[in-house]
Formats: sequence, C-alpha cells, structure tokens
Amino acid sequence: MKFLLDMGISPKTVNFLNNLGYNAVHLHALGLHKLPDHDILKKAKKEGCIILTHDLDFGELVAASEAKLPSVIIFRLRNMHPERVKTYMHKVIKEHKDELIKG
Repeated sequence: MKFLLDMGISPKTVNFLNNLGYNAVHLHALGLHKLPDHDILKKAKKEGCIILTHDLDFGELVAASEAKLPSVIIFRLRNMHPERVKTYMHKVIKEHKDELIKG
C-alpha cells in the first residue's frame, strides 16, 4: 500500500509506515504543502495512494465525487502526537487493509 500524508499529520508517521514495509510520503517532503485538497485527491488517485489526513474536507470531497478511490483515513484525535497516531494507524491497517485497497 502507498500512503500520501497531508499537512496535519506528522512527518514522523512516514518513517513508521515505511518501516512497516509500506510506501509513504508527506506532502511537505514533496514541496506540495500548499496544494489544494482537490489536487491532493487527484494526485493520490493517479498514484494509487491512500490519503492520511486530519482534515475533514477529504471525506466530503470523495463522497461528493462518488468515487471509490482514493481511500482516505481521517484522524481526529484529541492528542495528535505521532506515537498516538502510530498506534491507531497500525490498528486501522490491520483491521481494514482490504477495504483501504479497494476504496
């Protein structure tokens, strides 16, 4: 699986996902930190990435487009510390890997 991390997610999460054997990249590392949400969706769909974000707009944009892909994981935790996100991210992947791939 490939992940594209949005600005609300710590870049430290990239290392965590890469260490699990996934391909992950952060928008900031690509110099795309100001890319509009709809363009992020296009990029993720074109490259087969799952978007990892804190931004509720992505779920609404995908639903409005009636598209199956890209999949979007939205983290709205009270504590967005990278270690906490890692814990939940591992659980989401373990329990929903097939659904994330299918969209």
